[in-house]
Amino acid sequence: MQKLLLLEDDVSLIDGLTYSLVKNGFEVKVARTVAEAERLIAGHICFDLFLFDVTLPDGNGFTLCEKLRSSGTQTPIIFLTASDEETNVIRGLDCGGDDYITKPFKLGELCSRIRALLRRSSCADTGNKVLTSEELSVYLAEGRVLLRGETLELTGAEYRLLCLLLGNKGRILTRSMILDKLWDGAGNFVDDNTLSVYIHRLREKLEKDPSQPEHLKTVRGIGYQWKE
Repeated sequence: MQKLLLLEDDVSLIDGLTYSLVKNGFEVKVARTVAEAERLIAGHICFDLFLFDVTLPDGNGFTLCEKLRSSGTQTPIIFLTASDEETNVIRGLDCGGDDYITKPFKLGELCSRIRALLRRSSCADTGNKVLTSEELSVYLAEGRVLLRGETLELTGAEYRLLCLLLGNKGRILTRSMILDKLWDGAGNFVDDNTLSVYIHRLREKLEKDPSQPEHLKTVRGIGYQWKE
């Protein structure tokens, strides 16, 4: 049974979410503060996915997400946010979140998003396989990325996107193909704007001149291509 950590301080929402998630086959641990969540994460429970509210009594989900990513944690994170403003969406993605859902939301949609992320993050048998492109190396078994010999810090979504592009070097991937591979079966839960944010962030981290990318190329009207 896959284990989820729900960080939320709204008691009425906690009850409904917990009931629905358990009914859908998940095991749920609940934290109502950032401090309580940190204690659970520091324990011996291995969580498969985190559900973080943004505004909490002793902090916010963005800060906790940044802390987890800086420690090397790649567990998928979905933000439960009361605002769908672009600045909040970008902040959530930029700090390492994999997805966000705006309150109020349908529980069925949330469960679908959870399953999609869990599918994408499930550990395939990668052995010691390494994806390379000139000065860039991705060690799949370790989830580690090196650029010119230095460790490159990527969010979970950025890492999966990079692996998809490197694994299809020279091939043009349509936007719909990328959304389908990275998120759910129809690409319904991540729009084009969100994908554009991921592409922009990857270029900022990988390209010597992000405004004139040498590797992560845009194929106008179609999608993207990784070129040597």
